[in-house]
Amino acid sequence: MILGITGTLGAGKGEVVSRLVRRGFRHYSVRDFLVKEIECRDLPVSRDTMVHVGNDLRRRYGPGYLALALYRQAQREGGDAVIESVRTPGEVGALERADGFYLIAVDAEPRTRYERVIKRGSSTDGVSFDAFCADEEREMHATDPAKQNIAAVIAQADFHIRNDGTREELFAEVDRVMKEIAARERRVKT
Repeated sequence: MILGITGTLGAGKGEVVSRLVRRGFRHYSVRDFLVKEIECRDLPVSRDTMVHVGNDLRRRYGPGYLALALYRQAQREGGDAVIESVRTPGEVGALERADGFYLIAVDAEPRTRYERVIKRGSSTDGVSFDAFCADEEREMHATDPAKQNIAAVIAQADFHIRNDGTREELFAEVDRVMKEIAARERRVKT
């Protein structure tokens, strides 16, 4: 089974992934993939650089390139996998062709997400609330298939999780989604 995780900035995608990893899934991160590419290009690691390099790779190799590269790695390594940060409709399209693929979207209120981003203290997260909102708006809608269009990806999700509460509530939502996926998988096999 291959799961894709999408969602808004700071919504808790990483927490969803951590729950799935505890359930035996292998984790494949678009962010980590991009950081390696950025380092190979000897560029500074920042949110802007990640967006630029991601868009460049999708322009060169196709709109589904990032997710497809991670999917191929997951296939080689075998087992259940979760691909974190699916951000373009082209990536969804590339993954949809895989048997057992499901897309999960995660969202929360903007102020809650901003506070989480500041608290995690990543080198790409030290921004004002206005900059946070501007970054998100830039990544939410695009007509260029090489650019991020998170709103369109969220609309394509098979499952939606709200993460405005506690970590335990989030994990309960992940467990609920996994039960629904298991039920769908059983129906497909019968």
